Amino acid sequence: MSWYVVHTRSRHEYKAHTGLMQKNLTAFLPEIESWSKRKDRKKKISTPLFPGYIFVETATLDNETKLKILKTIGVVRMLGRKENAEPIPVPDEKIDAIRRFVGSKEEIFTFQFPQVGEPARIMDGPFAGVEGIVVSRNVEKELFVVTIDLMQRSVGITLKGHQINKL
Repeated sequence: MSWYVVHTRSRHEYKAHTGLMQKNLTAFLPEIESWSKRKDRKKKISTPLFPGYIFVETATLDNETKLKILKTIGVVRMLGRKENAEPIPVPDEKIDAIRRFVGSKEEIFTFQFPQVGEPARIMDGPFAGVEGIVVSRNVEKELFVVTIDLMQRSVGITLKGHQINKL
């Protein structure tokens, strides 16, 4: 039995997971609990660990099984090589590691650091809530330089990784 990665439409992970389960396929949607900020309160919610992706296990990946997976509501494609579009199996060790990771009771944070040239929002510090464009970044040191247009002038600010979010 091999695991394969299935790419879903944006915010359709749960719908695709349910659809695959209804077709008697083994599907795995790793979820983490995170705090959601509402206007009046904070609430703990479950969100996918890998937004837009779920895992499917199948014994044989023949054309009938591929078609069954691809015709599921919310499924876009199966990840594979570009040359022949043949899906690549995920090693069982990686699936086991993800299961252990998700099963731990530790609080998990996911970061999507912005690339150079992408818009970003400052989340912490005196400029919290201000948006700008990332000019340079050093992911190892978690340093980002963001330009902010204030009164027709550009101001550069150096930030740590936890202080910036991708838009």
